[in-house]
Amino acid sequence: MRTPTFAECIALLRRRLAGPLPGTAAQLQMAPEYRQAPEQLRIEGKPCREAGVLALLFPEQGRPHLLLVERPSHLKEHGGQIGFPGGRREPGETLPETALREAHEELGLPPERIELLGALTPLYIPVSNFCVHPFVGTIAPLPELHPCPEEVQAVLRVPLAALLDPASRRRERWTIRGRDVMVPFFEVDSHRIWGATAMMLAELLALLTAD
Repeated sequence: MRTPTFAECIALLRRRLAGPLPGTAAQLQMAPEYRQAPEQLRIEGKPCREAGVLALLFPEQGRPHLLLVERPSHLKEHGGQIGFPGGRREPGETLPETALREAHEELGLPPERIELLGALTPLYIPVSNFCVHPFVGTIAPLPELHPCPEEVQAVLRVPLAALLDPASRRRERWTIRGRDVMVPFFEVDSHRIWGATAMMLAELLALLTAD
């Protein structure tokens, strides 16, 4: 398929985020085999902590790119994994405010320059007991970043075309917490994006490829 230009991508997402979302069905496409029951993904009825994350799109040479971060390996939760900027909701703030604040704290992104296009389907993460609320935003151009070394080991500027390429979707059998499981993931430039991030990403990509 032809990769949309940045302007086409943003216009399409703005329209489709305002309508029905692909939801759990899309998330399950990239869920490990131990998370194949839809009720495992849904946040309803879960006594969880709340978090907001930001899927930020920006242009490079007119083409849409997605901003991701690699976490330092020493972190207790999700160490070494690739994910969206984001974190725990603080008292008194809305979840969109959480996502924007975390993006500022982790990368120095100015909240006032980010346009939020809408929200994806929230996702429950049992290992950390978080209900994660993903928001899609855009910024143009991408400003100079100032990663926080305590929270960000590396910044990834991933072409959307690479993620839309079916060849980027892989499946392997891994050992996770002592269990031998089949895990789907996105592989881009030797980086593996899996788990909750891959599941949220699958819904974002479904919005761009829906008929």
